[in-house]
Amino acid sequence: MKNLKNRIAFWLLALLLPALPAQAQDPLGLERDTLPFFRGFAVSGEVIGAMQMILGDYGQYEAALRLNLRNRYFPIFEVGYGKANHEEDIVTEIVYKTQAPYFRVGCDFNVAKNKRSSNRVYAGVRYAYTNYKVDISRKDFEDPTWKWNTTYNVEGSQCWQHWGEVVFGVDAQVLGPLHLGWSVRYRRRFFHDDGITGKTWYVPGYGTQDSSNLAATFNVIVDI
Repeated sequence: MKNLKNRIAFWLLALLLPALPAQAQDPLGLERDTLPFFRGFAVSGEVIGAMQMILGDYGQYEAALRLNLRNRYFPIFEVGYGKANHEEDIVTEIVYKTQAPYFRVGCDFNVAKNKRSSNRVYAGVRYAYTNYKVDISRKDFEDPTWKWNTTYNVEGSQCWQHWGEVVFGVDAQVLGPLHLGWSVRYRRRFFHDDGITGKTWYVPGYGTQDSSNLAATFNVIVDI
């Protein structure tokens, strides 16, 4: 009988030992699971586009609202206003003007190992849209054949564009709720209409058409 009890005790102990490490890990798992579903939101402003607007002949002002779900998923809505007043080189002297809002919607995913950290590494996607008008004009010039002065002027040519972006970025806490973040984006046009003028020089929110598919942002972020 004593041997039977010893055997039962031995097998119980053998069964319990593998479970001990798992139980030690359970509290950590429970802590992760008990993070509130809604962890607040953040507002941000983009710096690079604003600097382009101030220092150059095109750019955009952009702000974003981002939700925080379990420090893992970050649905985001970006809205901006793009503007261009660009004159080509002295040979063509073509002036291109446009200004219009644009919108992006998407989600970022925190891929950092420590989901509780205020510093985040994320990957995400965006779907974007803008509807804009362009004015294209050229100063009077001499017709090479007929030798009289002529001009070229298009006003209010209606255009639109849908495009997508794949995003990779970093969000670092600086002080309290203040964060700084940067991102690299790969952009791809889906559907577009450049109006009667053909390929437009600048698309609000997308950038110049002859630029690379890659773009970068630098954001000032406030967690709320």
